[in-house]
Amino acid sequence: MLRTLAGLVPTLLLLLTAPVAAGDAWSELRPLLFGDRPISETPGVIALEAPYRAQDAAIVPVTIVAGIAQTPEHYIRTVTLVIDENPVPVAAVFHLTPGLGRATLATRVRVDTYTHVRAIAETSDGRLHMASSFVKASGGCSAPALKDAEAALARLGRLQLKQLPGQEGDRQAEGLRRLQLLIGHPNYSGLQMDQLTRHFVPPHYVEDIEVSYGDRTLLTVEGAISLSEDPSIHFYYRPDGARQVAVTVRDSEDMTFEGAWPVEPDAGS
Repeated sequence: MLRTLAGLVPTLLLLLTAPVAAGDAWSELRPLLFGDRPISETPGVIALEAPYRAQDAAIVPVTIVAGIAQTPEHYIRTVTLVIDENPVPVAAVFHLTPGLGRATLATRVRVDTYTHVRAIAETSDGRLHMASSFVKASGGCSAPALKDAEAALARLGRLQLKQLPGQEGDRQAEGLRRLQLLIGHPNYSGLQMDQLTRHFVPPHYVEDIEVSYGDRTLLTVEGAISLSEDPSIHFYYRPDGARQVAVTVRDSEDMTFEGAWPVEPDAGS
């Protein structure tokens, strides 16, 4: 989806700088992204957690909470994360599989100005469901990187996979494992200025992430400039005997980074 949207970026930028009513960017974005398909906002399928007032606009935590289990019969197939007022509003598209067990995800994003953040889930029956949250933050897309250029380059492509404890009382996650993927990458937006040269830093960001478990894909992510520096993704998976989780990351400069980590074959091991 993001590759298709790449050709729409000039149009999106024009729309977002046009004199529309404050907070009305969604009315322009919706038909571009989803046409005239109905989008349900009834609770139960998906929820979105984000701070009302962000401490740091360049690293805003966002959690997409799935209200249904991932089963072969019925599951969340994609989640599109939209930040209405950002220069490139589609922050990421997550392509999901039943092997996750649960489609709850967490990541960190840049927020450029006060805006609604939206998660639009498409279920396996083709229906769309949306949850949104208003976030007060500004300047996240143009904020200087937290690390200097040399430090950023030294960390470029460094991948980490951490096993996280399950959340107490979360019955939907019973029997599942929760992981955090950390990607060392400056994820330059193209809107940041080098404080020494006063030139804009060229965009260089994570474009594609693929996570596999054993011999099958768990999820893929199409990224863009609205993901934060050093992107982070929390996700679940259902152990079924495979012994390895592998990750492949490709960025906008066609650089590829790979990693693989051993895992216990099942929850009882």
